[in-house]
Amino acid sequence: MKPQVFKEVIDLGDGREISIETGKLAKQAHGSVVVQSGNCMLLCTVVSNYKSADVDFLPLTVDYREKFAAAGRYPGGFFKREARPSDGEVLTMRLVDRVLRPLFPKDYHSETQVMIQLMSHDENVMPDAMAGLAASAAIQLSDFPFECPISEVRVGRVNGEFIINPSLAQLEESDIDMVIGASADSVMMVEGEMDEISEEEMTEAIKFAHEAIKVQCEAQIRLAEAFGKKETREYEPEVEDEDLAKKIHDLAYDKVYAVAKAGSSKHERGAAFAEIKEEIVASFSEEEQEELGGLISKYYSKAEKNAVRDLTLNEGLRLDGRKTTDIRPIWCEVDYLPSTHGSSIFTRGETQALATVTLGTSREANQIDMPSFEGEERFYLHYNFPPFSTGEARPIRGTSRREVGHGNLAQRALKGMVPNDCPYTVRVVSEILESNGSSSMATVCAGTMAMMDAGVQLKKPVSGIAMGLITDTETGKYAVLSDILGDEDHLGDMDFKVTGTADGITACQMDIKVKGLSYEILVNALKQARDGRLHILDKITETISEPNADVKSHAPKMVTRVIPNEFIGALIGPGGKVIQELQKETNTTIVINEDPVTEEGIVEILGTGQDGIDAVLAKIDSLMFKPEVGSVYEVKVIKMLDFGAVVEYTEAPGNEVLLHVSELAWERTENVSDVVNMGDVFDVKYFGVDPKTRKEKVSRKAILPKPEGWQPRPPRDNKGGSRDNRGRDNRNRDNRKPRSNNRED
Repeated sequence: MKPQVFKEVIDLGDGREISIETGKLAKQAHGSVVVQSGNCMLLCTVVSNYKSADVDFLPLTVDYREKFAAAGRYPGGFFKREARPSDGEVLTMRLVDRVLRPLFPKDYHSETQVMIQLMSHDENVMPDAMAGLAASAAIQLSDFPFECPISEVRVGRVNGEFIINPSLAQLEESDIDMVIGASADSVMMVEGEMDEISEEEMTEAIKFAHEAIKVQCEAQIRLAEAFGKKETREYEPEVEDEDLAKKIHDLAYDKVYAVAKAGSSKHERGAAFAEIKEEIVASFSEEEQEELGGLISKYYSKAEKNAVRDLTLNEGLRLDGRKTTDIRPIWCEVDYLPSTHGSSIFTRGETQALATVTLGTSREANQIDMPSFEGEERFYLHYNFPPFSTGEARPIRGTSRREVGHGNLAQRALKGMVPNDCPYTVRVVSEILESNGSSSMATVCAGTMAMMDAGVQLKKPVSGIAMGLITDTETGKYAVLSDILGDEDHLGDMDFKVTGTADGITACQMDIKVKGLSYEILVNALKQARDGRLHILDKITETISEPNADVKSHAPKMVTRVIPNEFIGALIGPGGKVIQELQKETNTTIVINEDPVTEEGIVEILGTGQDGIDAVLAKIDSLMFKPEVGSVYEVKVIKMLDFGAVVEYTEAPGNEVLLHVSELAWERTENVSDVVNMGDVFDVKYFGVDPKTRKEKVSRKAILPKPEGWQPRPPRDNKGGSRDNRGRDNRNRDNRKPRSNNRED
């Protein structure tokens, strides 16, 4: 029996559509949809266990995968099966997770899994822009306790016009690449990169995206109603005790407020808060502690949060004693590590990043192989967050999703400032050595300085800052916090990271935890962030004002040379013999790429010694040397033969030609050594390819003065004799055997 299919279509307003369909696939999941635009199809399924897990948080997993079969391709490598997720897939998972998670009830602790799969790829559709829509639409068809539908869209701007969900080709021409996640009422997440746009332009882009999201949320509601909206499941809520909450609040609030107002360091403050909590716990009997232990910790955390927030709203003070607009003390240093190609330290308060730069050829480019995108990155940044940076000891199990996300944000912030003609592949690695808030922004600042120290000619330096927000919906009070601490991120209502140059924003990442954040507050936060960015930028430029003119003496220098396609084979040699020997002799790395448009060879020469680089360039010049007919060239004798001398063009070592004995001098030459010897240097005239011998011909005598009275010798026949004017043989007839008339002879 053919299943009943329910479908809603979203008009993007420019001839493109997005459809949401359910009822055909994956019907045992608690909710499933197929989202399609063009030939791009995403299948999203959601499942949540009916039994709560024994945890005090929401165990939500968002998994996004792109199947290679969707693009008619095989997975790369020997293992022909999709394996661990790529960085691109991880970034999409984070985009969706950050919008979904706040909309589940805080006391909902059931294992929940959202799985999104790219099942069919369209090169004109970027699938990650529809992943949030797919996830929310599937949840709307389930019985999960979920507040309201959401969606995500990508917004670009080409020639001043905003575009929803642009294609990859359009995005290459766009000066904005932002993904916005929102409900019909509130913007909840913003992430992207920009080409030094203003705060007002960024706000307009968010508003434009939000209008499109409202349409997509309405379509989800219509689909759920047509399918049959399920009753929200019942689950066991957390136990609440209002009397206990009030008791703990009264015991903790004033003490926490006093500690928070003291403006102490992270460890001192943490120890003081822990002592207050221990005193409160000790005020309960052992039986009460055993029975109410979880609630006591929960209500203490709530009281601590309220006290810290009230301090900021009432007195404009923060945990470390700063005012809302103050930036923590900053110190910077460059060229700290002697053996790296570039390095820097950026320390702001209790957050510290050590960045290194490594320069290489195109061979070191980061290869991206996804069904939806194939390419390479000539600039990339890796971010590492070891446990000691927060004074913890925990297992290290590979790169975390957080590390991938923070590294990508810093990479987006900086990549627009790396010039297009930078000859190097540039890898930046940020090691977080201390962390108390905004380590990704410290990475941006450290990365800027490290690249300038390495001699990468950045267009402009970039700085970054993390902004926070504390609001009170009852009174309408709010405080925007510059350069937030880790505790302020946890206790606040917004984490808004902004990076940029002195002229505009280059990247952002925003997570909003409260509903209905007004655009007025958003604009004020952006303006305050700009002031903070410029302050930090001043500290960076005080340390290093501009990129070093040259790379360090121990760092490799890069020279790029373009050669015609016909010479690539000669440079490589049979089996790579020529290029391998050349690399060994010159202590360089040589990489040859072919320009896809002109088909010319692009030769990259990387070496620490200029002599080696010069030797490679000389070899290329030699291979490309083409003498012109009628021109005179200086040559050097490199080999003596009986019938001439092999000479080498001095301006193109390795290019050899035979100087025939007959072209040495006007006089008859019996022995080559009578005229020239090994190592002699002189000029010859080039006559091109001789049509008879089909070999290149050069002449020394052609540029020498002709001797007075010189007459050319008669041409020799093929027996070594000469002929008279009538062509008769003039050799001595007496030397020949007489012819006999007798046939028997």
